Amino acid sequence: MLQPFFEWMQGLSLSNWILTATWASPILQCIHLLALVVFSGAVLIVDIRLLGRGLIKTPLAQIARAAQPWLFWSFIVLLLTGLPQMASTALKQYYSPHFWWKMQTMGVALIFTFTIRRKVALTADDRLGKYLPKIIGLISIGLWTSIAVWARLIGLLS
Repeated sequence: MLQPFFEWMQGLSLSNWILTATWASPILQCIHLLALVVFSGAVLIVDIRLLGRGLIKTPLAQIARAAQPWLFWSFIVLLLTGLPQMASTALKQYYSPHFWWKMQTMGVALIFTFTIRRKVALTADDRLGKYLPKIIGLISIGLWTSIAVWARLIGLLS
């Protein structure tokens, strides 16, 4: 059902240019990795605080509000650099089970991060209880880590 769309993406002149131009792919990858570092930092600073570690003297809600723009904008950059890279090898992605697992996990992680995790992170520390923040932090770290693992497996095994 989606195969014609992936064939179309791979046939784009932009996709061909990324594959054949000397610097296009390395520059996209470098920007993508920098955005990944910023995104990971924005996720982890909140998740580590949810686990009761890190910046424990700063209220969780304050950390979450400060990290939110970094989280959002770095994810936008990840999309803007990841989509052209994906399009240049679209059929490889289409036939890779790791790609589909990554996309499914990313959907779950985005929904979780911008709903449940966000609500918990913006709640006053004294109203959270002892275990809920830790569970939410562990789930978040697990989801985002698994996305990185699936992404790496695309390159290694597909």
